[in-house]
Amino acid sequence: MGDRVVDPKSKIKDESTERNLRPKFLNEFIGQKDLRKKLSIYLQAAKKRNEPVDHILFHGPPGLGKTTLAHIIAHEMGVNIKITSGPILTKPGDVAAILTNLEHNDILFIDEVHRLSRSVEEMLYSAMEDYELDIIIGEGPSAKNIRIPLEPFTLIGATTRAGLLTSPLRDRFGVLERLEFYKKHEIAEIIKRSSKILNVEIDNDSADKIAKRSRFTPRVAIRLLKRVRDFADVKNNGVINNKILKNAFNLLKIDEIGLDKMDKKILKAIIKRFNGGPVGLEALSVVLGEDTTTIQDVYEPFLVRAGFIQRTSRGRQASKKAYKYFDVENNPDGNDPQLEFK
Repeated sequence: MGDRVVDPKSKIKDESTERNLRPKFLNEFIGQKDLRKKLSIYLQAAKKRNEPVDHILFHGPPGLGKTTLAHIIAHEMGVNIKITSGPILTKPGDVAAILTNLEHNDILFIDEVHRLSRSVEEMLYSAMEDYELDIIIGEGPSAKNIRIPLEPFTLIGATTRAGLLTSPLRDRFGVLERLEFYKKHEIAEIIKRSSKILNVEIDNDSADKIAKRSRFTPRVAIRLLKRVRDFADVKNNGVINNKILKNAFNLLKIDEIGLDKMDKKILKAIIKRFNGGPVGLEALSVVLGEDTTTIQDVYEPFLVRAGFIQRTSRGRQASKKAYKYFDVENNPDGNDPQLEFK
């Protein structure tokens, strides 16, 4: 898959940049207007009563700001935040160590909360409901159940696959909120705000053009801005303009709607090799030389959401929009130069 710029999933090298660019308070956060209004009320009420915010589950596609909102809630409440992820918490002792070290009204943020092990998840039930930790000491007839009181805290979970959460865990979250994709003007505002922090000059038109390629996802927009900034620093004294954008995106192979080389390769394969489909995932995988999981989880979601691919019971099928994108008629004869398979 390589270093895919338009992949919305977090990468290790994104973390330091995202940390510097994250807004610290709700009034600095751009987008998710309705969610911000609700969170503002919840936070004000919790501070007024000197209580922890109710447990919150943020769900939705990657790169939309779930982690950022968790940090904002901690800043707004004036408390500490402990960050971990579901796959890391493999043993009940891991959770016990974290929970017993939380202070009054602190926040525990668990990313990929749907990947918690069953034993860890069951330990969280009493912690979330009663602020108590059930621990069994010993084995067999001599085993004893000990309840350890915890400081009141808020658990914030984040997941891209809310359907994989078990009902008992999901029901213990008092607030369940889905993050939606952003509007183009919101992404443009995020780009302009980030460019100021990164000390790079950009005009409104250039910000709009990056926003169009961002797939309406802040993480992708910031990653694109960083790549374009590299070109601007080397070739134009740190100023981003149309010429710099054109050079950068031509080299990165990203078009004006955010499709990259692999996206186009997938669409061409369906249209040319399989006459528009439907085609099964396994057959598509063989032609592309890419494993089925990567196609399904990394490349396909945007192509489906953008209307280029339709999922049917018989397989993947190219839509009319895909044909129109390549400027060819339905069921082409296979010799159209636009569909040259590379």
